Amino acid sequence: MSFHSFSMNAIDGQSINFEKYKGKKVLIVNVASQCGYTPQYEDLQMLHQQFGDKVEILGFPANNFGSQEPGTNEDIEQFCQKNYGVTFQMFEKISVVGKDQNELYKWLEEQSGKVPNWNFCKYLLDEKGNLIGFYPSAVNPLEEAITSKL
Repeated sequence: MSFHSFSMNAIDGQSINFEKYKGKKVLIVNVASQCGYTPQYEDLQMLHQQFGDKVEILGFPANNFGSQEPGTNEDIEQFCQKNYGVTFQMFEKISVVGKDQNELYKWLEEQSGKVPNWNFCKYLLDEKGNLIGFYPSAVNPLEEAITSKL
């Protein structure tokens, strides 16, 4: 299975086939609305605006860490738009670790040997869907560790 063979539901329920991301780098982030790292939404949006021609940002809300994403998909979408003006692609809430871990995150774990240990962990994939980096929560999306690879 490759990254581009996945298909998942956007936060509005529409199915998105990941084939559409062929030829672009992709930054995958597990997000939460009530986390100390939640202000990274602003930086993810800035990254989207500055580098959107080079990288797609995919946000995956998850309630796995500290119950910091308790809301519904609709709640999450409204929160992101109202507070951070998010226009990058958000998906339905999933589980990124544990026995109910989403298939995409199982694949990311197989590729990287790493699982998120908190909200706002980031995986960077190249244009062919190969993993090129994992960044823990404390790495800001606008840091050179990420932007230098775009």
